[in-house]
Amino acid sequence: MISKEVKIKVMEKVRKHPRDTGSPEVQIALLTERINSLSEHFAVHKKDHHSRRGLLKMIGRRRKLLDYLRQTDYARYQKIVKQLELRK
Repeated sequence: MISKEVKIKVMEKVRKHPRDTGSPEVQIALLTERINSLSEHFAVHKKDHHSRRGLLKMIGRRRKLLDYLRQTDYARYQKIVKQLELRK
């Protein structure tokens, strides 16, 4: 899990207005932060297969959100991919 302070800092980077907590950009940024922290976890704990399943589910959820954003507003999609330095 990521701490509340880290979550607020990530949300401030990508949100559209001060109370934005659920836009696709915010959700993608929070999932990216959790995925990155879990990736560091797996560098130490290589055999943690239960957490790896959760990681794969998060990656799939982020992929679906990115696909949705790409279909609905391509400019926002490009902006978030560049901002978070994601591949694609």
